[in-house]
Amino acid sequence: MKKIIALGGSNSKHSINKTLATYVANKVENVEVNIVDLNDFELPLYGIDFETENGIPENAIRLNSLIESTDGLVISLAEHNGSYTVFFKNTLDWLSRIDIKVWKDKPILLLATSPGVRGGIIVLQSAKTYFPYLGGNVIADFSLANFYESFLDNEISNAELKKELNHKIQLFEQKLNDK
Repeated sequence: MKKIIALGGSNSKHSINKTLATYVANKVENVEVNIVDLNDFELPLYGIDFETENGIPENAIRLNSLIESTDGLVISLAEHNGSYTVFFKNTLDWLSRIDIKVWKDKPILLLATSPGVRGGIIVLQSAKTYFPYLGGNVIADFSLANFYESFLDNEISNAELKKELNHKIQLFEQKLNDK
């Protein structure tokens, strides 16, 4: 059975992006889902002096191993001022010190959501451009605007959005099965 990771790009204890990533990952058929909370992999602020003096933190090594051991990733990114959260970017910085191909050429279903009308679209576009450089094989992407109105009772309430998302999940499933 294939294994996938569901990951929200935030350190919020009540992350709507972790909620969306978990929801979507659990819609993928015939996979084992590992829900990753980045709070379990807290890292010091990256700096070359810190790395030189202390080496790569154990949490970065553990997360890197987890990514290596999976077949695909469902990642939902929070957007802070048009970019990644500092917490997520710091995680990427540490992981890239182990291997610049952070995502190991694994298939990725890339998501973003926010309480606002843009649904994290700026960070989503940025990640679609940047992740391939980091070994990210972005199969499909999906943005969910107005999270608190669009995600009710643990379900996407808009039929058209749900249909669009199901299509993206199918593309991701096909790529997982091609491996």
